[in-house]
Amino acid sequence: MQVPLINKAKELGYETHVFAWAAGDVGEKLADYFYPISIVEKEQILEKCQEIKIDGICTIASDLATVAVNYVACHMGLAGNSMETTEKSTNKWAMRQTFQENGDPSPRCIKVYSKDDYQSINFDYPVIVKPLDRSGSRGITQVKSVEGLDDAVKAAMEVGFEKAALIEEYAQGTEYSIEGISFNGKHTILAITRKYTTGAPHFIEIAHSQPAELSYELKKKVEAVVYHALDSLGVTNSASHSELKIDQNGNIKIIEIGARMGGDCIGSGLVQLSTGVDFVKAVIDVAMGKEPELVKTKDAYAIIRYIMSKDDKNILDRALLEMPDKVIDYEIMDDLEGEITDSSTRYGYFMMSDTTGEVKKYLQ
Repeated sequence: MQVPLINKAKELGYETHVFAWAAGDVGEKLADYFYPISIVEKEQILEKCQEIKIDGICTIASDLATVAVNYVACHMGLAGNSMETTEKSTNKWAMRQTFQENGDPSPRCIKVYSKDDYQSINFDYPVIVKPLDRSGSRGITQVKSVEGLDDAVKAAMEVGFEKAALIEEYAQGTEYSIEGISFNGKHTILAITRKYTTGAPHFIEIAHSQPAELSYELKKKVEAVVYHALDSLGVTNSASHSELKIDQNGNIKIIEIGARMGGDCIGSGLVQLSTGVDFVKAVIDVAMGKEPELVKTKDAYAIIRYIMSKDDKNILDRALLEMPDKVIDYEIMDDLEGEITDSSTRYGYFMMSDTTGEVKKYLQ
């Protein structure tokens, strides 16, 4: 997921120093310098960055990596978010508490470490169970009755870094994500994305589309809610990916906000295709303490659909036959067998864009 960031930094003339555990990944070869240090080893990364005398540090599409990014930025006086903001934007319980304290609309929830923490509570089902500190649909389950609660909590705790889970009320409505960037505390929304998921029980994302079809009034309402929530979290210098639901009456519930670019090629692909804004460059500019260029030069449609089955592969084949010039990129595994349990286990994707919206027919 970091390849677009590494390539863009090199394109802009920066020397790139990349940290990750050694796994033979493509980023190891693309980087000017690679260090086999896990992104969770923030103290070691800081020591190396001080030795290098870096000018800026950033990541895209990773909550976990933002911890090291902001730790280094704070210690070296570079642009980034505070460690308090990092905690609030990567720990869903801290995020929920922050939203509640500041009047931001989000689902009610409780944090649990074991069955003892919830066995005496009568929940209004369905509820959502999720890990405290993961992304990418990992460990998320909708539970419709008390019979499934224990297994869902266990599954969430197993994939989390802190062995805890959240049990939260199920927010009704259509799901969207808001792609934004903040510089010196000023927030700018670049795009609103309509999200499509598998639905219950695991809500794995199957497609995204920009721009989302919302009325002007609803867009302004979304903008106000997101800006207020970003201020509540203390986001000042980073991209942001805000996930929320809007019900049929226009009521908004914030699901979560990451103080980083959205994954799934939303930030690194769809935003530039639909708006013309180079979101990846903007992330680098902010990390370097430069005001990003955010002028929209395009008014287009962009979609990404993930390969979840052989039927989806057939849709890709049809798109390549019918609108080959609108297929921007695609990738598909040879083997379409095996269970898809979260975003990382999907078989591939294809991305399309045009100015008429005809590409949206491949979302069906």
